[in-house]
Amino acid sequence: MLSKRIIPCLDVRDGKTTKGIKFKGNVDIGDPVEMARFYYESGADEIVFYDITASSEKRDIMIDVVRRVAETIFIPFSVGGGIRTLEDMRKVLLAGAEKVSVNSAAVRNPEIISKGAEAFGNQCIVLGMDVKYVGKSEKIPSGYEMVINGGRTFMGIDALKWAIEAEKLGAGEICLNSIDADGTCEGYELNLTSLISENVGIPVIASGGAGKPEHLYDVLTKGKADAALIASMVHYGTYSISGIKSYLDKSGVKVRKSW
Repeated sequence: MLSKRIIPCLDVRDGKTTKGIKFKGNVDIGDPVEMARFYYESGADEIVFYDITASSEKRDIMIDVVRRVAETIFIPFSVGGGIRTLEDMRKVLLAGAEKVSVNSAAVRNPEIISKGAEAFGNQCIVLGMDVKYVGKSEKIPSGYEMVINGGRTFMGIDALKWAIEAEKLGAGEICLNSIDADGTCEGYELNLTSLISENVGIPVIASGGAGKPEHLYDVLTKGKADAALIASMVHYGTYSISGIKSYLDKSGVKVRKSW
């Protein structure tokens, strides 16, 4: 069995790491370069970096920050936000990232997934999904709808259908974020996570809602996720990565040891 990955997430706005609740009320909490190095030295398996306003502001990602983070850490590094073209992907990868995450641009233009996979390999293409529960309907049979532009624009696209389609197009991994759970620290959206995990053959990273180690145990077992994204619970020093991993290891979840 592959080890489950623990991945700190750095949401970045105006060059600072920021955190909000359900995509609202963001406050700046630190320097992303310093935080990335701290998490790398603390035993993180990967780092995820999102320029959270690049898409809504229709601007390019802050490539200088990406480069400085990449120079600081020596673990896989995934970058998303404002990536709209193959050239954007190339710039991010040349700046030192191992993976690029496409979200809003992929919903608008699914071809970017297949073109990116062809140019750089499936393993480099992460599909970011921001999802909100809206209730089951003929248009949204799973009850979960895709939302883009940092939670601002509902697309009328069923999340499960989109995940399956994106895998066929060449996405190598899915980072699945529940808007309803985001920043609440009350636990991941297990129904959503298991729904997507059970219906695709690529790894699924669960995102949104982690508040204590038990939440990671639940999403990695009941939610069948391959990895768990964490933010608030480590950003504010409530828990350490080594402590989280030790708890998971003692609970029977296979993780890479860092303690």
